[in-house]
Amino acid sequence: MTNPTATPFPRTELAGLARWAETRLPRLIDDVCTATVKRIPFYRDEQVVPAEELRGSIERNLRVFVAAIGDPETPLDLAAAEATGRRRARQGAPLPEVLQCYRICFTTLWDALAEHVAGPAETEALLTATGMILRLTDQHALALTEAYRAATAELLLAQQQRRSALVEALLTGHLAAEAGPWEAATLLGLPSDGHLVVVAADTRGLAEASLPDVENVLAAHGMVSGWRLTPVHQLGVVSLQPDQLDTLLTVLGGIARARAGVSPPYRALAETPRALHLARTALGTLPPGTSEVRMFDASPLAALMVSEPAEGHRFADEVLGAVLGLPADDRTMLIDTLTAYLDHEGSAERAAEALYCHPNTVRYRLRRLQDLTGRSLATPYGVAELAAAAYALRLMRSRP
Repeated sequence: MTNPTATPFPRTELAGLARWAETRLPRLIDDVCTATVKRIPFYRDEQVVPAEELRGSIERNLRVFVAAIGDPETPLDLAAAEATGRRRARQGAPLPEVLQCYRICFTTLWDALAEHVAGPAETEALLTATGMILRLTDQHALALTEAYRAATAELLLAQQQRRSALVEALLTGHLAAEAGPWEAATLLGLPSDGHLVVVAADTRGLAEASLPDVENVLAAHGMVSGWRLTPVHQLGVVSLQPDQLDTLLTVLGGIARARAGVSPPYRALAETPRALHLARTALGTLPPGTSEVRMFDASPLAALMVSEPAEGHRFADEVLGAVLGLPADDRTMLIDTLTAYLDHEGSAERAAEALYCHPNTVRYRLRRLQDLTGRSLATPYGVAELAAAAYALRLMRSRP
């Protein structure tokens, strides 16, 4: 690439300035290093960029500037600037601070040349050199910035891919032999003292997130999460405190662009695959095309029925078969009464309030249901079988 700083100015004076600057390079390098550390706190502790590496980068920049002054026709070489940009991005160095170091190189060199010049010819040469160095600085800063941003994008993509793979490992339980669930959770940044839930949402179209920017949105509410996007689902593992569950559901409901299911909270990371199954089950109970968020029933009985759906279907048919064979209106009335009775802790009065009828009406319907099923709500086994069958039936009915 041809040097854009080429100038028609007689080269004798410029070459003289370059030769002088070259003899002063060790001092100039020291001055730039000192000024950089003094003005930019980032470089002081050497945690990211060691002093020797910083010095080497400054030396390369100054030699490029001086060489350009001495020979304006020298082809412009941006390889060093691009390499610095990539390396600083991988080191996590802030871009403004990296560019500020370039400006310090320029001002230090210019100050030294300005003190050196004496006659009019050298002064005019200095003005020419100043324009050349400014243009060089811009070219190098641009090359560095583009390389920095490209490397940053690559790092972000690699980080997202790694987080996605870790989430997949938790959701499936397929972890490496040398790494367990807690190792994966630590790499994802999931706190060890929080509760966990799994979220499963439909994608919009093919692999288009329906919970946009969900990780950052939840982070703003103090919840850490990791996500994976598949062709049909957006899946996430969320860490939260017990009092944040309502907030989670509210936040998800506010950003959801498709239906989403949420598992009940759990503590053991090894239960993540099971929680995924429950989240997908909750998702499946919502009508397609909606943007509703639904949490799976927190009852262990509901989870038990979901784990063996065929057995749950058989169980509901065996216990409630006589009721299910009634005409639709009678069947719905008795099942709804049983469900309300169980949901309100066996209180006929509270069930009646929910059903907008008299408590005696609830009691009559329950006696009729007991006669049909042969199970009594007054005995532990009778209650257990009727409750389990009701749960199984509820799950069957909730699927679109």
